[in-house]
Amino acid sequence: MAITASMVKELRERTGAGMMDCKKALTETEGDMEKAIDLLREKGIAKAAKKADRIAAEGLTFVEVQGNKAVIVEVNSETDFVAKNENFKALVANVAQSILSKSPATVEEALGQAYEETTLQEYINTQIAKIGEKLSLRRFEIVEKTDNDAFGAYLHMGGRIGVLTVLEGKNDEELAKDVAMHVAAINPLYVSRDQVSEEEVVREREVLTQQALNEGKPENIVAKMVEGRLSKYFEDICLLDQPFVKDGDQKVGKYVANKGATVKSFVRYEVGEGMEKREENFAEEVMNQVKK
Repeated sequence: MAITASMVKELRERTGAGMMDCKKALTETEGDMEKAIDLLREKGIAKAAKKADRIAAEGLTFVEVQGNKAVIVEVNSETDFVAKNENFKALVANVAQSILSKSPATVEEALGQAYEETTLQEYINTQIAKIGEKLSLRRFEIVEKTDNDAFGAYLHMGGRIGVLTVLEGKNDEELAKDVAMHVAAINPLYVSRDQVSEEEVVREREVLTQQALNEGKPENIVAKMVEGRLSKYFEDICLLDQPFVKDGDQKVGKYVANKGATVKSFVRYEVGEGMEKREENFAEEVMNQVKK
């Protein structure tokens, strides 16, 4: 398989390794990006990469809570200027309220549902005409709870990051919001170790084993070292294993349990994650806004 410059660039961005190391790793793995990352890590050239989606598009996230139902949404705009616009903020809130009231299953279904005397898509289109930029509903998730549970809603930087948590067993909104703030700051991938697939654990153990052997560690202590490093890996990706941002002496799981609750779920949206941003410099962006 031909190794392209864009593949080398992506691997370099995801691992921080040098260009030649990236090209060599891709060549050895026949262009398999994930295997190339593992190979660089085994050689001690790269650190563990979380899913390295580049933060790209502009817009806002928003959380709407009504009783035992809540929704988190992301609506995108072309520029950060529009994301700060009061009309755009009102649009995002209206979209969230509409989705929560009608409970669509998909974005397409949501856009086709009635909104006032038209559809949600037509409402967005009218705002596009007023605001002067392409606007789009990217994603949403509707979450439900019981009377004994609590929602935690948190928007960071006005909505650049949005988090919706559910705590089970205790209706403590303040605690649920504290957990949401932790999720916004630390960005775990899972609630607990139980949610990590066996395939992912096996792969990580293999990488850590080879990494330790490449470091010249004696084989008789490699297994113990790997288990220690695997615990650190779980701490990086699992919410309950992480030191709580409000009390670093306790893990999130223990802190919440001491309050009589457990973390049931969380949803974390960061604006533009996984999307490419068009190439445009700041000066051009300003001039575009002036012209409008």
